[in-house]
Amino acid sequence: MRAAFIEELGPAENIRYGDMAPPVPGPTDVLVEVEAVSVNPVDTFVRSGLFRTPVDFPFAVSRDLVGTVVSAGAGAAGFAAGDRVWCNSLGHGGRQGAAAELAVVPVDRLYHLPPGVDAAEAVAVVHPAGTAYLALFTHGRVRPGETVLVAGAAGNVGSALVTMAVEAGARVIATAAARDAEYCRSLGAAEVLDYKDPALAPRIRGAAPQGIDVHIDTSGTNDLTTAVEVLAHRGRIVLLAGARSRPVLPAGPLYMKDGAVVGFVISHAGTAELAEAAAAINRLLANGRLRARSIERAPLSDAARTHRRIEAGELHGSRVVLLPKES
Repeated sequence: MRAAFIEELGPAENIRYGDMAPPVPGPTDVLVEVEAVSVNPVDTFVRSGLFRTPVDFPFAVSRDLVGTVVSAGAGAAGFAAGDRVWCNSLGHGGRQGAAAELAVVPVDRLYHLPPGVDAAEAVAVVHPAGTAYLALFTHGRVRPGETVLVAGAAGNVGSALVTMAVEAGARVIATAAARDAEYCRSLGAAEVLDYKDPALAPRIRGAAPQGIDVHIDTSGTNDLTTAVEVLAHRGRIVLLAGARSRPVLPAGPLYMKDGAVVGFVISHAGTAELAEAAAAINRLLANGRLRARSIERAPLSDAARTHRRIEAGELHGSRVVLLPKES
């Protein structure tokens, strides 16, 4: 089969496009013909070695796919040939990636795709939306009526955060570039503030006099000084980006507010947590509320180029979807 794969960790140039032995499913696996694959920043972390995880070479990159079931093992109940499905947790933890014509998916990491949902549209959002769900509900414990601040709200994870928080009954304050303000409002943000505003902290306090209940920064800047300053009593700061960031934590003000800081990566999520997120994602896909802002479709052979573009910061608010059948 054709695949985008690496034979050692390193730069994007290590990604090759060519023949790779097809995967062999086990009794609790499902063999999937891949229709669409997305490319995430975390894929570059795995490929480069920044995020350490078991990898067997040759290693197909990428973790998200939408496809059609070819066959299901005896222990993979609930799936049959012809089912359209998706997964957002391949390509780490010893599992081969999704960037291939065929992929093996453990049954507890595979979900049915709602009828009528486009493969590229779905695969573009399942990873950022999964991250957003875990940030808001698993780790942020957001409740209806609370105020959520989403920094970097116009990005892929940010827009999913706004959509999910609003649907859960939270009030969202978004920070973004001025050019993205209207887009953030269209997602349901109650207030949109320019992240470059030198008076940003006072403006946040003005928009949320009682403080921020859940603070999530998707940019990876992780300005904990400001985050703690605007935090409500028993507020939660959720860290999900900025692998190289080393911010200063104002510990005294944090504990005086009974506040909390928690970090997570979706790669460490358990299958029960991922399945809970998948149910919410499918509901939003089915009703059309969860959509990528912009999608670029490209052949699977563009994997190395796409990794380079992500690392160069060229994909503002856009998702690249790789299509094996167009390579």
